[in-house]
Amino acid sequence: MKKLFIAATIALFGFTANAQEEQTFGFANGDVIVEGNLGYNNVNDKNTEEKTNEFSINPKAGYFVSDDLAVGIELSYNSATQDVAGTETADFSAFGAGVFARYYFLDLGSRFTTYSELGLGFASAENKIADVKSNGFGAGLGLGINYFVKENIAINFGLTDVLSYNTSKVDADGAESVSEFNANLNVFNNFFQTAQFGLTFKF
Repeated sequence: MKKLFIAATIALFGFTANAQEEQTFGFANGDVIVEGNLGYNNVNDKNTEEKTNEFSINPKAGYFVSDDLAVGIELSYNSATQDVAGTETADFSAFGAGVFARYYFLDLGSRFTTYSELGLGFASAENKIADVKSNGFGAGLGLGINYFVKENIAINFGLTDVLSYNTSKVDADGAESVSEFNANLNVFNNFFQTAQFGLTFKF
């Protein structure tokens, strides 16, 4: 009986070790992800008496149509305030909604995965100080990295856009639309200057 107990214990530990070794990271066809990126910037310049606060949040939900490709929807909210010598000079907010397609193209070890993402969306913005409202459309192609801390939880690094296009129009009679196109050709030199950090949950 004692030998049988010892053998069963060894077998149990062996099964547990194999289960841990077989733990897999990454994504597969049929997976669902929910994530959110946060961005925050605070500037307090005592020389100019200028204070600036910027905040952004970008929740997303996606479904993997293959092992490497996910499609989904996203929301975004951005706000910025500025105060110079005690006088409020800017109070801006924007809300957006859109769709995205994300392609995972490279695994850097067992826990790191890199991706490119194409997003399309609409946004509505308001400048309360100038009493101006605007609506616009945007598209962007960016890069990102997931680092898996557990099999179903990853830290998401939403890195800088490689290409982006935006067009907006002020909500006023006679106003013309304004378009902007950016190509970040030195993307590999400034990955973390505009990075957003968040969590990705896999289901």
